[in-house]
Formats: sequence, C-alpha cells, structure tokens
Amino acid sequence: MEAIIADSKRKAAQRQLPGLDRPAVSAPQSSSPVGTSNVPERIAELVYELVPRRRLADLVLRPELVTDIEEFLYEYSQAALLREHSLEPRHTILMVGPPGNGKTSLAEAIAAELSLPLLSVRYDAIVDSFLGETSNRLRKLIDHATLNPCVLFFDEFDAVGKERSDSQETGEIKRVVSTLLMQMDRLPSHAVVVCATNHPELLDRAVWRRFEIKLEIGRPGPAELAVWFERFEQSLGAGPIGISTQQFASHMAGENMSAVEAFTLDVRRKLVLAKGGLSAPEAVRQVLDRAIVRPPQEAEIREDEPKLSNRAPRKRARKTASPEAGGRSPSGTSEASVPKAD
Repeated sequence: MEAIIADSKRKAAQRQLPGLDRPAVSAPQSSSPVGTSNVPERIAELVYELVPRRRLADLVLRPELVTDIEEFLYEYSQAALLREHSLEPRHTILMVGPPGNGKTSLAEAIAAELSLPLLSVRYDAIVDSFLGETSNRLRKLIDHATLNPCVLFFDEFDAVGKERSDSQETGEIKRVVSTLLMQMDRLPSHAVVVCATNHPELLDRAVWRRFEIKLEIGRPGPAELAVWFERFEQSLGAGPIGISTQQFASHMAGENMSAVEAFTLDVRRKLVLAKGGLSAPEAVRQVLDRAIVRPPQEAEIREDEPKLSNRAPRKRARKTASPEAGGRSPSGTSEASVPKAD
C-alpha cells in the first residue's frame, strides 16, 4: 500500500511539471532578452543558462550517431506511453571524444529539440573547501532539476568525476564524486543529464554505469566533410567556389570540426569585408594558402585512440625493465652499476 501511495503521489507531481509530456518540436527556441534569466536566485551562482543556437539538423554527424540521438528524443517525447508500461525513458548521456568536435553543440541541439532550458554547471561555484558545502550545493542543484525539467550540462566532466583511487586527489574531490553519484541516482527521468569529457580514462569506474547512453564523437571523416562542404557551397549561392568536394575533404583530413567551421567562417569574413571586390573562389584560395598549425598532440591522427566502451578504461601498468636485462631502477640508476657492500 505504501508503494502504491508513493507511486500515485509521484505521478500526480509529474503531471504538474511543465513540459513533461510535451513532444519534441522543430521550431527554433526563442532566446531570452539580454540581461534576463529564468534561473532561480538560489542556484543562479551554480549554473550558466545557455541559449541553444543550433538544432540537430544543423550539425554534421555520423549517421549512427544521429540515429542514437533521434531514438533518445523519441523516447523522451513518448515518456507517458513508457510509464504506462512501468518504464522510464533514458535521460543520462555521456559524450566522449577529442576537443573541438561538437560535444557542446550537440548538448545545445538536444536542449533545443526537447524545448528545455540548458544549464551548464559551474565547477568553481560547486566545489568548496569547506567540508560538506559542496554536497549541499550539488543537492540544491539536483533539487531544482527534479522539480523543473531541464538539461544539466557537465562540460569537462573529468574535473568532478575523477577516479577516487587516485592518491594525488584531495579528499574534497573524492567526496564530490561520491555525492555526485548518489545525486544522479535520484534524478527523475524528466531531468536530462549530459556530460562531456576529452579524457575518459580519468573517469571513476562507478561513473560509467550511471550513463544509459554513451556517445563517441570523433573527428569528421570524408563523408561528414563532404556534407559540410556541400552545405557551405550552397549557402554562398555563388556557384562553384574553385575547389571540389574531394579537394576540400583532402585538405581538412584529420582536422576537428572546429577547424572546419573556422575555415568556412574565414571565407565568409573575406567576402563580407571585400564588399563585392572578391569572388568566392578567390576567397577560398586565399584561406587555403594559409598554413594550418596543429597542436603537437593532434599533428597526426593516432590509430590507437581509445574507443568508447561500456566498461571504464583500465590503467596501464607501468613496465620496468628487470635488472637481468640491464634495465634501470625507478631512481634512474642502473642496478648493475650500483656497488654492493662487502
């Protein structure tokens, strides 16, 4: 009887929540006026309210990734049907991949498709040096998400979801991880949690099972670059722009999506500033002549990049050469050359 009464109260409370059973719409979300915010004062210092600028159709993603996102959006729109069969829609998403490939843009698109506010968590305001204060702030944030359907976005999630067995981390960070895991477990399905990280190997092993959807967002391949180039060429409306789709894909091979977008924005800036004195092929040629300077760690595409799996990545054991092989000890001196006492 207690379970039946609790379930009735939960369903009654959910029916009063705005937008719970509202299906996803394709109309663009209206932005709030400058200087205004819908975030209550009690959590205003804990989050940033982001205005989604892109829809899912605006992004260029792999087909299987689009399928996963569309399936998640459909589940959310059919939440009432699922609850009639004692099921809940999935609502926790983990996005993994190199920086600059659209993880934040995808979080914006999810919020726009669901017509929900997007709240980006501020770690500097969440984590506090005083014992227990961090847990209170996290609880306050989760309480708001429980009563107000929204998308909670944890960017650079490895900052608060680190492995607790790491001896170099402080006790407060470990308490943050434990508190965050417990709070995520009590979040209802109408509160969507989206987390993004560039370093999945740093995440705590208990974090992985909290996410029902795991997405790997890598660098764009030739197919994605071709789609982007076709959209870009059509948006200029000037006909051929001097290079083919294959040449564009070859030039941008290995680049992240941020660099690809920067290329197209550079072309647009040149055309606007030229005030008609520069053609589209000339602007593209000038941008192509610039050398692309990559960060050292991204200068080459590594074939052994870690793939996303349902299990937390294991730490690699540090190999130490044996004394018989003439290896060096951890102190840096060769064990064979250390004089032994008589």
